[in-house]
This record gives sequence, structure tokens and C-alpha cells, in this order.
Amino acid sequence: MADLFFILTDIILPIFILMAIGYYLQLTFKLDLSTLAKLNIYFLVPGFIFVKLYEATFSYSLFLYVLLFFILLVVILFIISVVVRKLLGMKNGEETTFSNSIMFFNSGNYGVPVNDLVFRGDPFAMSIQVIVLMLQNIFLFSYGIFSLRAAAEGKLKAALGYFKMPVLYAMIAGIVLNGLEINIPEFIWVPANYIADAMIGIALITLGAQVQNMKVKVILPSVYISVFLRLIGGPIAALIIIYLFKIDGLIAQAFLIASAMPTSVNSAVIAQEYNNHQDLAAQTVLISTLISSVTVTLVIFVARTLFG
Repeated sequence: MADLFFILTDIILPIFILMAIGYYLQLTFKLDLSTLAKLNIYFLVPGFIFVKLYEATFSYSLFLYVLLFFILLVVILFIISVVVRKLLGMKNGEETTFSNSIMFFNSGNYGVPVNDLVFRGDPFAMSIQVIVLMLQNIFLFSYGIFSLRAAAEGKLKAALGYFKMPVLYAMIAGIVLNGLEINIPEFIWVPANYIADAMIGIALITLGAQVQNMKVKVILPSVYISVFLRLIGGPIAALIIIYLFKIDGLIAQAFLIASAMPTSVNSAVIAQEYNNHQDLAAQTVLISTLISSVTVTLVIFVARTLFG
């Protein structure tokens, strides 16, 4: 019980305090969420990823290891979501939004702070989370948009637009410079670190502001099922993979904790952009984020107990 209380107060509570600040700022000042999103996506996240990958001590075999885990996790969650949505008789695009809310989890402005607090800034653990974040972004902005785009011609360009985003190139630069052991000049490295240090705080404030902006009147029944599959089904699927491949130690902990994050805010963003059951997407993000304060605490406890 003492361990659970410690996890809740020292890991989860700091995250929700920053989210609460973002919620209050949005409620009081009506922040420009589009600007905040662009600040995160085009500036802070690329800078953070570049610094963390450059500092990370991981092998390319680890990258492939994380990639295999990620693919298996997404495939399992997709199969489960397909079975459930057929049982529920979903149609007219609702089934796609339902599946996306389960497969796409908040590995960035929620997962990164949790990893940072759980592992006390351990660069190896953070490198695992950063790789998961990259794979999530690539998956979200490719398949996620493909799955929701309207039939009208030209939407394909929106999916391919991901390759114009700096996140991908920040990842490549961080890995290449790390692998080649190239020294970065101090006048570049110092501001890069300032950018990376700002990422977590601004990301959580942005998430709080986005949550406040979501309007929920009546909770849809399918939301509860989606939230259950995301917060409980995700970690269970991760445990199956971990035991199947006999993964242990810090890697197993990082994998399990990463799988427990709430639904990605961006899944609601693209659902809104393509006008595809945005109420279901927004409600799932909101409810899963709130309930995750309990479920993520329990998953961290389980991860430490089983693999610590």
C-alpha cells in the first residue's frame, strides 16, 4: 500500500498538477490550442527527441526490439478491437474511430513524463519511450489518417505530409549523430537542451488545456468499452508479449508502463478533422486520461513488482 501511495503522489500527482494548470489557463484565458499544438509538434517534441536520442545509450538491436514489441502490441489491440466492434454492430465509420482510440495511446505528453519520473531520468529507459513515441507518431499520422480520411481525392497528401514534419528528421539526426559519435558544438547543444527541458511542462499544460476544451454532455456507452480495452487491455496484451519473449528487467518495465497510457489526444484531433465520430474520440480521450491516474499507478506497481 505504501508503494502505491508513493507512485500516486510522486509520479502521477505531479503530472495531473501540470495538467490542472493547463486546464485552468484554458478555462481562464481561452488559449490558442492550435498554436500550442504547433509549438509542441514542430518545436518542442523534435528538440526533445533529438537530445534524448543523441544522449541515449542503446543499440540498433534495441530499436528493432522495441519495433517488434510495438508491432505485436498494435496488432493484438487491433484484432481485439475488430472482434469487439463487430459484436457491438458498429458501422458508418464508428468502428474505425473505436479501433483508433484503442491502438493510439498518449506516449508523448503523458508517457514521456511518466517514464521520466518512474525511472528518474534514466537515459536507457527514456530511449525506449522515445522510440515508442516515434513509432506511435509514424503510425498515427500514416494509418490513422488513412483510416479516417474522406473518399475525396487529395486526402492522401495529408497522410504523406508526415514526412514534412521535423519529428522524423529529429529522430534520424539524433540516431545518426549518436551512432557516429559526432560532437555537437556547445552553441547548438545548449539551446537544444533548453528546448528539451521545456517539452514535458509545456506538453502537460497543453494536454490539460485540450482536455478542458473537450465538451462532453452524455457519455456514449461504447466509450466505457474503449477505455477498458485501452487502459486494461493494453497492459494485458503487453504482458503476453513480455512473457512470450521472456523479456525482463528495465526493458519489461518500460514496455509494460508504456502500454498503459490513455488514448492519444491526436486520435481525437484527426477524428475531428475528418468529421468521423469526433464525440466518441473526444470522450474516450477525456475519460481514459482521468481514469488513468488510477490504472497507470497500478500498472507501475505491477511492473516494479514483477520485473523490478
